[in-house]
Amino acid sequence: MKLEVLGMKPFIHNDWWPVLEPEFEKAYYRNLHAFLIQEYQTQQIHPDMFHIFEAFEWTPFSQVKVVILGQDPYHEPNQAHGLSFSVLPGVRIPPSLQNIYKELQSDLGIAPVNHGYLEKWAKQGVLLLNSVLTVRNGQAFSHKGKGWEQLTDAAIHQLSLRPTPVVFILWGRAAQSKIKLIDTKANIVIQSAHPSPLSAHRGFFGSKPFSKTNIALTSLGEAPIDWQLPQHAEVAETQPK
Repeated sequence: MKLEVLGMKPFIHNDWWPVLEPEFEKAYYRNLHAFLIQEYQTQQIHPDMFHIFEAFEWTPFSQVKVVILGQDPYHEPNQAHGLSFSVLPGVRIPPSLQNIYKELQSDLGIAPVNHGYLEKWAKQGVLLLNSVLTVRNGQAFSHKGKGWEQLTDAAIHQLSLRPTPVVFILWGRAAQSKIKLIDTKANIVIQSAHPSPLSAHRGFFGSKPFSKTNIALTSLGEAPIDWQLPQHAEVAETQPK
């Protein structure tokens, strides 16, 4: 795999680029960049370096309607592909996503599909963003505190400042800690427990985030999200040609 893709200023092919480009000039990102070069050379890292910025690639800044904030990527082989909670077609659906599907069925009557590929949500304006964008194989939170949080915090804050309001879905304490970055008077925040099996029964189940989101979008004059995923999933192109 060519390390040139981890260039000092990784180009994003849409209007996220001018929003995030200033971050790539800062000292924290230079340190993060050096760390990532070493990690990809010496460790198995998820996702592969071609998919680090996938969430931004698939959901342009001006088209974001909803943010679902995760923590760090799945850390087992072939799972992570750059979107929070999503896995590639053919990969076993992780427990948190299984619980998301259960709540989706309870909330909107949408039966679970047999894959965990959330491309359709991302392409409708649902930014599936992790706070940390990379992780070592088998080592959850191994890239926590290396600099990714500053970049993704900047993205969240810039979305909060946008003239068009955004619906922020914050599941669990880690996501809810980001509320300080959000203008809650200008945007809409939906909070509950995390869908993890360890916490879903403490307030995630029954929280109805999907119907609440669509009610909020309708109140803002936006089209609601069609949360129904296709029964069969195919891998989308990573970047526009």
